[in-house]
Amino acid sequence: MLTTLTDTLGPFGPLIVIGVLGVMLIAGAVVMFVRQPADPLDKLRNNGPAAVSGQMSERRLRQGGGHEQKLEKYATFLEPQNEEELSSIRKKLMQAGYRTKGAVRVYFFAQLVLSLGTLVAGLAYAFLTTTGETDMQKLIISALLPAVIGYMAPRYWVNKRLQERQKSIVEGFPDALDMMLVCVEAGQSMDQSIIRVSKEIAVGYPALAEEFELVAYEIKAGKDKGTVLRDMSERCGVADVASFVTVLVQSIAFGTPITDALRVYAEEMRDKRVMRAEEKANTLPTKMTLATMGLTVPPLVLILIGPSLFGIVEMFKGMQ
Repeated sequence: MLTTLTDTLGPFGPLIVIGVLGVMLIAGAVVMFVRQPADPLDKLRNNGPAAVSGQMSERRLRQGGGHEQKLEKYATFLEPQNEEELSSIRKKLMQAGYRTKGAVRVYFFAQLVLSLGTLVAGLAYAFLTTTGETDMQKLIISALLPAVIGYMAPRYWVNKRLQERQKSIVEGFPDALDMMLVCVEAGQSMDQSIIRVSKEIAVGYPALAEEFELVAYEIKAGKDKGTVLRDMSERCGVADVASFVTVLVQSIAFGTPITDALRVYAEEMRDKRVMRAEEKANTLPTKMTLATMGLTVPPLVLILIGPSLFGIVEMFKGMQ
């Protein structure tokens, strides 16, 4: 192995390989460090003043971007003509937190601009770096590959935002239910408890707080409570929220006490959270085993077998 590395990379081949592996390990450690979730205390410290008042959330729920109005005249070109496809994309954007009227147009406009921009950039790069006769295959790859990446970038961003938002809702839902149960048992109505819970969880779980705020505003506007709750379930796209909405709607329809429904479902959500934690804990040994084997076995094999291999190689060289 050492001879192969020396012949391929020169006398410093082993050092180069070790350096590359070290850089890869450092890069992986940096990525893991950057992707660590934010400290809850830091989140409270940074977002605390904004959560005291609901004005920012209310403004965020009502505002609409001016650039969306500018794109309205191009709606025929920027929106799918198929109603089913349009509804599917609008639902996905809504679940990702983009619930404004022109979100679909902005999404397709971003795809168009990024794909054309990266296509032009790829062509310019290919022409500037090519010397002599132009290679058509290289030109096509240099143009199409960035264009595909630019076209897929908005979709990747929306999917990533959707997953993060749903994860935040799932994590905060059991705590929100416990708080809602306390409010209802203290004598508050369902509408008042929703408003109170939305204010209390605004710092830790802003996505869920926005959904509860929107529910409160729609109920104040006179919309049917069952319809408002079903709309919330569709916007969240989370199975736990859908089940909770079903329980509440049935409780309202059949006249059963909401307190009992909340108590039973809150207990079920706590059990689910414990089960999710146990599931992650059970998969931890397997993940640690793979990491341990990948990081400890190769150096150990190199230490144990390396001198013997080096001696065998030197012996064969002496025989020649």
